[in-house]
Amino acid sequence: MSYLIKPENYTPLLDLKQTELGIKQIKEFFQMNLSSELRLRRVTAPLFVLKGMGINDDLNGTERAVSFPIKDLDDAKAEVVHSLAKWKRLTLADYNIDNGYGIYTDMNAIRADEELGNLHSLYVDQWDWERVMSQEERNVEFLKEIVNRIYAAMVRTEYMVYEMYPLIKPCLPEKIYFIHAEELRQLYPNLDPKGREYEISKKHKAVFIIGIGGKLGDGKKHDGRAPDYDDYTTPGLNDLPGLNGDLVVWDDVLQRPLELSSMGIRVNKEALLKQLKEEGQEQRLDLYFHKRLVEGSLPLSIGGGIGQSRLCMFYLRKAHIGEIQASIWPEAMRKECKTLNINLI
Repeated sequence: MSYLIKPENYTPLLDLKQTELGIKQIKEFFQMNLSSELRLRRVTAPLFVLKGMGINDDLNGTERAVSFPIKDLDDAKAEVVHSLAKWKRLTLADYNIDNGYGIYTDMNAIRADEELGNLHSLYVDQWDWERVMSQEERNVEFLKEIVNRIYAAMVRTEYMVYEMYPLIKPCLPEKIYFIHAEELRQLYPNLDPKGREYEISKKHKAVFIIGIGGKLGDGKKHDGRAPDYDDYTTPGLNDLPGLNGDLVVWDDVLQRPLELSSMGIRVNKEALLKQLKEEGQEQRLDLYFHKRLVEGSLPLSIGGGIGQSRLCMFYLRKAHIGEIQASIWPEAMRKECKTLNINLI
């Protein structure tokens, strides 16, 4: 079911031409900075992959992939990607990328099961990145180091936007605040995960929440994760499990948290077997990706995705992702957006 957040007295700061120019400048500037910070080279990504190989991202495990038959492959099914979490790791191996270096790509996806609204579209565009790492770096401190590098690129990009459009004042803090999902639960024990994100991001403006996908002290998860890419069960800092997390900022226009990135240290063989067992998904071990991981032909890695449209939406102070990208929206939402000065492309 679609849901529209209605900010009071919303007036876009930029017209359509300024917005399009801003989108172009943000995308070019940020990906150059991301590449430099993490030592990533750009590669070309697939729009679809073969079904049944375990390469497509399962997200929370419930979303249906858009699929179609391929005539010249005896009607074998292809799936439009949800994201490229597993494909990137295969590519690191195939390209023989050295330790400390990685890849990034423009990922375009269709997520037909999204609940459409200000932050969610059928069309997903993000920078997907992956970097080779060592066994010694499989810890929370290294995860934080990478997050800080990404956040530094975000802060520089916001200042570039300010130089380009002085009416858009910078609002990101100098440093990002780190907290584990279990610590966050204990801090706000009477709130659900979304309520906790609201309070912590409103207070600190930019937050990285560690430990997404594993069960917390109350037996519940902060949020879902597929069990075969991020390592969310290996103990890290202060013995709390989780080597992954979400980067969330406070959006002044919508007056709520905005998740810009999901990322983490990827599963090794031990974490993969453990997490698949916990989720009752051990049958995945028969798939191509999982076989390669278990046999040891894939490098240890850290990676994630950074939403392009969401990033632009945040920097340009937009109220709806449809002001940044062209997609399909319910007609009732289009009409209501028009009355709210929200100009959907």
